[in-house]
Amino acid sequence: MGNKKNALPIALDAMGGDKAPAAIVVGAIRAVRAGIDVLLVGDADLIRPLFPKGVDIPILHTIQAVGMGESPAAAVRAKKEASVRLAARCVADGRASAVVSFGNTGALMAACLMELGRIDGIERPAVLSTLPRSDGGQLVILDLGANVDCKASQLGQFAVMGDVFARCVLQIKKPRVGLLSNGKEDAKGNEQVRGALPVLAKMPVNFIGQVEPNDALNGGCEVVVCDGFVGNVMLKSVEAAIAVAGHVLKEEILGRLDAKLGARLLRGAFRRYRARTSASGVGGAYLVGVKGTVLVGHGAADPTAVLSAIKRAQSAAKEGLSGRIGEAITAALAGAMADDT
Repeated sequence: MGNKKNALPIALDAMGGDKAPAAIVVGAIRAVRAGIDVLLVGDADLIRPLFPKGVDIPILHTIQAVGMGESPAAAVRAKKEASVRLAARCVADGRASAVVSFGNTGALMAACLMELGRIDGIERPAVLSTLPRSDGGQLVILDLGANVDCKASQLGQFAVMGDVFARCVLQIKKPRVGLLSNGKEDAKGNEQVRGALPVLAKMPVNFIGQVEPNDALNGGCEVVVCDGFVGNVMLKSVEAAIAVAGHVLKEEILGRLDAKLGARLLRGAFRRYRARTSASGVGGAYLVGVKGTVLVGHGAADPTAVLSAIKRAQSAAKEGLSGRIGEAITAALAGAMADDT
């Protein structure tokens, strides 16, 4: 059932997440049946009984795991055989092409920093994901929570990483990169945003200046950069708005007989809408800036989200995302040094 073209499997932290290991294992089985090789990392005594007859996925056994309530860095440092840390180690050792976890995000970041290390020139890794735009495209946004307070230099590095992602994963030749703010004018924004403008202008990206959230979501750019606090609030606001829109639409449909009849004709459109906007369809976000492909998923992930995250991890690994980010950062640093001389 494995995909012979992709020799290295995806290392999947089977013990991370609110519904682990059951939901994780079901998602892994779906991935294997779709032709993606998976290596489950976790307690084999809990995982193996979940396999249906005829299914046998490799397991890297460990009884150590990091709970959602534990201090991430301290737990990962103390538990050298924790499932999330072993999964990251598999990528570092060349036994896996990517790591996927739905557990504690801080623990995954700590594990990757310890086992994989940062890309040379990257001060802080960032969490990156995409949002649907009104023009049918996708908006790359980072950081989404890894770094609450950021220096201007870090925002500049985020711009480069977002640009590389848009080019090599979304196949956009010259993505427009914007800096998230409350207005387009240079005088707008807080001290952090205004201080980052000249830094981003020097980066080897198609920087278009400050952008407001509505412009970014309406197709004004392909990549938007912000610190982790702002990005996380924006992401949750968009998710909440999508949920509210769906709830209001459902209320209107159920309240009118003619609307119910019309809804039957639009059933396919509603299904496609859910696929484009649901968290399960997205699967997870990327942790960029570390030496390897890393996907971080929501703790409440169901098997559909697990499958989606595995597919995204496989795609990013095939595109060599981490290596291409490293090349772009090296070029950006060389350009910055040349400007200073």
